[in-house]
Amino acid sequence: MPESKKAAPKKPGLPPDARAAHLQVENEFASVAEADFVTINVDIPQAVSLALGALEGLAPLRAAIVEQLPKHSIATFDKLGTYALAAWYSHLLFLNETAPKNTVKELTEEAAPLRANLLRDAEAAAGRGLVPSKTVEEIRSGQGNLDIANDLVALSALFSDNWKTLQGKTAATEKEVARAGELGALLLSALGAREQVGTVALPSAERRVRAFTLFMRAYDETRRAVQYLRWHEGDADDLAPSLYKGRGGRAAKAEEAAPEAVQQGAPVEAGSSQPS
Repeated sequence: MPESKKAAPKKPGLPPDARAAHLQVENEFASVAEADFVTINVDIPQAVSLALGALEGLAPLRAAIVEQLPKHSIATFDKLGTYALAAWYSHLLFLNETAPKNTVKELTEEAAPLRANLLRDAEAAAGRGLVPSKTVEEIRSGQGNLDIANDLVALSALFSDNWKTLQGKTAATEKEVARAGELGALLLSALGAREQVGTVALPSAERRVRAFTLFMRAYDETRRAVQYLRWHEGDADDLAPSLYKGRGGRAAKAEEAAPEAVQQGAPVEAGSSQPS
């Protein structure tokens, strides 16, 4: 069995890549029954960033899943990254239709200094061993408006995922962390989510919840497999962290959701759960 590798947030990718993933799975949207819709009570940019960051550490478990969990859908495991990017793209489309129409210039004027400040804070935290230095280096390498947007999403996820460790030890605030995730998504939407959607005609809100449901269903199934395989090692939540704030377990269907959903932009914390 491979050694544990703690998942670190990853940039969610540029709109063309996300759109390509969206096109690969949009024919599956209709298969999601309305009764199975998963309530969107996580910050989608952060959730996608965390899930994509987990893929590298999950890949070595594939053979064990095939061998020890023959009833687990390996196709779903293999498409987790695609589902994540499809959910991300559907979120950008939703923002493009529903968010205030700020110009790219206006968004960039706010985004650039916020990225610079959070990146400096992340570098300081990495220097003290509080966050993964490799993740910070990958974020630092970006250039241009698209990278500024992607970097903000990744920085938001990095700080959120490590907030319990960073709180009181960084100049960054929860408000800045939340705004980074929101602003990054808005800027990406303004820059690149206005291309044609594909062949399946759906209202943007319905498209988003269907794509999100497929993504969360795949991630939940993957977490179940990881919990089983890594139960004795006790590192399942490092490899496949919960995407929900302050809780572990499965995504809630619409009718099962808690009365107060986590607000978009709120930090997402890794939780713990038992294998089902």
